[in-house]
Amino acid sequence: MRISALDGRRVALWGWGSEGRAAYRAIRARLPALALTLFCGDDESDDARALGDPRLVIETVASAERLSAFEIVLKSPGISPYRAEAVIAAGQGTQFIGGTALWFGEHADADGVAAGTVCVTGTKGKSTTSSLLAHLLRMAGHRTALAGNIGLPLLALPEAPPAPAYWAIELSSYQTGDVAASGVRPDVAIALNVFPEHLDWHGSQQRYVEDKLRLLTGARPRIAVLNANDQTLAALSLPDSEVRWFGREDGWHLRGDALWRGNEEVMDTASLPLPGRHNRSNLCAVLTAIEALGLDARPLAAHAAAFQPLPHRLQWLGMRDGIGFVNDSISTTPHASLAALDCFRGRRVAILIGGHDRGIDWDAFVAAMRIEAPVAIITMGQNGPRILEQLAPIAAQSGFLLSPAVDLADAMRQGCEALAGEVLPGATDGDPARAPVLLMSPGAPSYGPYRGFVERGRHFAQLAGFDPDAISSIAGIGIA
Repeated sequence: MRISALDGRRVALWGWGSEGRAAYRAIRARLPALALTLFCGDDESDDARALGDPRLVIETVASAERLSAFEIVLKSPGISPYRAEAVIAAGQGTQFIGGTALWFGEHADADGVAAGTVCVTGTKGKSTTSSLLAHLLRMAGHRTALAGNIGLPLLALPEAPPAPAYWAIELSSYQTGDVAASGVRPDVAIALNVFPEHLDWHGSQQRYVEDKLRLLTGARPRIAVLNANDQTLAALSLPDSEVRWFGREDGWHLRGDALWRGNEEVMDTASLPLPGRHNRSNLCAVLTAIEALGLDARPLAAHAAAFQPLPHRLQWLGMRDGIGFVNDSISTTPHASLAALDCFRGRRVAILIGGHDRGIDWDAFVAAMRIEAPVAIITMGQNGPRILEQLAPIAAQSGFLLSPAVDLADAMRQGCEALAGEVLPGATDGDPARAPVLLMSPGAPSYGPYRGFVERGRHFAQLAGFDPDAISSIAGIGIA
């Protein structure tokens, strides 16, 4: 759907976050006389009224009856379409779309493809993968946009020429359906992995998987780049897309720390600023996507050495009193916490886990702790007691410290105490390689005490004695 198709229709916006504001500005730039209704929270209404737009009606209760009064509701990604009021309104004929759908509608070529677009999704690693893709394309001299779920809505991108040659677009499971709904095919789509996530939004694990995969099954990308080592992705049938695999020996893959393209060894990845084997595997996804765009990826691989890691993702903050502090606040699944622990295998680690409870089970994490556990596991947040209960029998057998915390500050204090006196020889403030690690990788969202993972990561940095502003910027967002 193009923005022009909204003209003369009964249209509402639902949500006034960054996506809602971007949608409003994009609509007003093209349809200044269109009457709009905004449904938003009480705390957002003053900001919207400050616009002084006489054609904008602001309401703070989005009931099923009110939503049903509109033909089209432009919904922010964080609002689930499975909420009762949305389901009822949809049954009455209201069409719910997102800003991502409008953006794709504006960028279709004659064949119905958004040329040069690379959409990236996956439960884990999509932000780093999108940023790394943009970085390598720019190093090759191509004007490239980096936007989407990473922090800049697509509709907020400037339209002034020259247009980017390529678009690196991160999509959450909240947005993948919008691409399918747009009727416009992505040029390339990358799917990294699929783990249980966002069950409160989707309602069930099955629906989460279905919604996540709509980027592939519904949007029908020209080329789908898939992880051969993910069971869910490996089982997919995509008759409308050409499929290219990474993580397989006939394509881009890793052998130990070595990066290979088929039978050709390309480079060693051990020193790259991509913490964890999963992130180096995502380099394989990026190089496969670059080839899908018709470019030569081999000479670009070495430029990964100049990539600037993203904040709040296995982010090494520095040393304090002989302990290294690692901020992995982006970790919102138990699988992410396990991947974080794997990065520091062989080191003495105290991990802080727990947060908002969305009903995701911790069975895989608990099973892994039976085999190899860190020095200490400190639980916190809403689901902390449930995780603690599951781990308690193992802690008694394996001997690791297991303790609940009342908040993040208490968790950090306990973690540091568990590591105190265990500093290895040579682990000074200037030599972090052998230091014990206090790792915040919660495996759960931050809702409750924090508005999001960024705020939680900033608080962790502040409590550890680091400047939260200095560790929070994401390089490369926008067009360059």
